[in-house]
Amino acid sequence: MTRSEALRYARTRLEEAGFPTRQAEAEARQLLESVTGVRGARFWREAQATLEPAQERLLEEALGRRAAREPLQLILGTAVFCGLELEVRTGVLVPRPETERLVELALERLPESGPARVLDVGTGSGAIALALKQARPQLEVYASEVSEGALDLARANARRLGLAVTFLHAPLTAGLADLNLIVSNPPYLPETYRKGAPAELAWEAESALYAGADGLAVARPLLAEAAGALAPGGWLLLELDPTNVHSLAGEVRRAGFSEVAVLPDLARRARFLRARR
Repeated sequence: MTRSEALRYARTRLEEAGFPTRQAEAEARQLLESVTGVRGARFWREAQATLEPAQERLLEEALGRRAAREPLQLILGTAVFCGLELEVRTGVLVPRPETERLVELALERLPESGPARVLDVGTGSGAIALALKQARPQLEVYASEVSEGALDLARANARRLGLAVTFLHAPLTAGLADLNLIVSNPPYLPETYRKGAPAELAWEAESALYAGADGLAVARPLLAEAAGALAPGGWLLLELDPTNVHSLAGEVRRAGFSEVAVLPDLARRARFLRARR
């Protein structure tokens, strides 16, 4: 097959597996670029180049994995988050595009120059912590994580990107104090979401997705620790589910935080919780 023929074939395979045409087209292109190592305009300039037998085998394998609903990022081995290419692995939460908004909201509450102490709780692949450090190199960025596998991945991403983040194998706020901002995308899905969940979620760590009956089994203890870990005037910023973000906002107010706000994601769903100590 030529590259152009392989692209049509891959798109058809994904369409037959149930993916919408536009998604099938985009993902077929990404898979083929990964298999051939040829990207962008060069791919089209060399569209009549013939795939090697080994490349055809890799493409078939990748299409089979995607048809089985393995996330595209895990097949590619990378995910782009806030412009950073991060290595991703099975069992670690794949960074979502909507979480980029969480980074933007954090940057709005941090100085454009000058120091500040920031903690990313439950860092996973390191996405949020590394994006903040990339955007504001002067920040003193910490990242906590209870999974050793995820922490190894986050450290590897930091080394490859040349970003200095202090990673801590510890739960929640890791005993830190005088923080100017705590940011987290904790597990927040209610247990009832397991039934009917997208098949792609089966490839990610359940502990990074589900959090008790109402989805707040991690966010609540984080709130309790944040009260003592933040410096006066420091900010707490969380990504949550539309079904529970307002509930936790009430608890945040009762805990003595001020300027409590529930903010929407790009689809206008209530998603983010921001509060000041």
